[in-house]
Amino acid sequence: MDLSPLQSQLVNLKTQKNAVILAHYYQRPEIQQIADHVGDSLELSRKASESIAEILVFCGVHFMAETAKILNPNCKVLIPDLEAGCSLADSCAVLDFVQMRKSHPDHLAVSYINCSAEIKAHSDYICTSSNAVKIINSFPRDQKIIFAPDRNLGEYLIRETGREMVLWDGACAVHEAFSVQKLIELVQSYPSAKILAHPESKSEILKIAHFTGSTSAMIRYITESSADKFLIGTEAGILHQMKELAPEKTLIPIPTKEDTTCACSECAYMKVNTLQKVLQCLETESPEIILDPLVSSLALVPIRRMLQLS
Repeated sequence: MDLSPLQSQLVNLKTQKNAVILAHYYQRPEIQQIADHVGDSLELSRKASESIAEILVFCGVHFMAETAKILNPNCKVLIPDLEAGCSLADSCAVLDFVQMRKSHPDHLAVSYINCSAEIKAHSDYICTSSNAVKIINSFPRDQKIIFAPDRNLGEYLIRETGREMVLWDGACAVHEAFSVQKLIELVQSYPSAKILAHPESKSEILKIAHFTGSTSAMIRYITESSADKFLIGTEAGILHQMKELAPEKTLIPIPTKEDTTCACSECAYMKVNTLQKVLQCLETESPEIILDPLVSSLALVPIRRMLQLS
């Protein structure tokens, strides 16, 4: 792979500083190309916990970098831009979550990894879209459950597991915005295409999808499927890895209701990170993720439970 001068400079600098770059599937292609590990939240959590590097540069959003710091507290964890937030994580305020727990004292709290360190610290278990069904099914059938903060993922889990759960009313702005009408129009243009959807999407999208799964599961489905056309219902950054692994297949992103100039759905927070910012943060070793030690130690417990069950 030919690297740009900026990419080459970054590769050399990370070697000099004994740094590892982690990148989520939704990051810009040029960042994914120079990352040491590209993956979903579960894969990157594992890589963060196993790393012996002095510095971890997390190219994703803030809650992901926090999770890396929780799992590897002695490592310096950097994020290219502190403004790389998450609409879903922002929807769950700590004081309100604590009140919800008090209102349901006999419920276990299972929180999606897309939440703040403080929410994790007040949770019993963490899950990702890759392992959520497995974790919910690990509890006795009579165990009452609170699921936060993604309402759409929670409704999907209720359907998949047959469990009743109290749901926090939060959502991902990107996955919530997919247009059923525009998807139907795409199906008319590509009648043989398989529809893939992320479980953070609304139920009307999931009902017509041929496959629902995490980002890693979607990539695996495409590489293993005999089909040659796919309509992709998740953040458009995933197309880079899909094209790398299945270059012969046709991949069409499902548009959102607001799309007018392109048929794609991008997370503005994920795209805040740029190559220049990655280089600058590694040069200056900032911004650095700093967590309250008590919050970090409390949040580690439900994350470890997730990794053990996964």
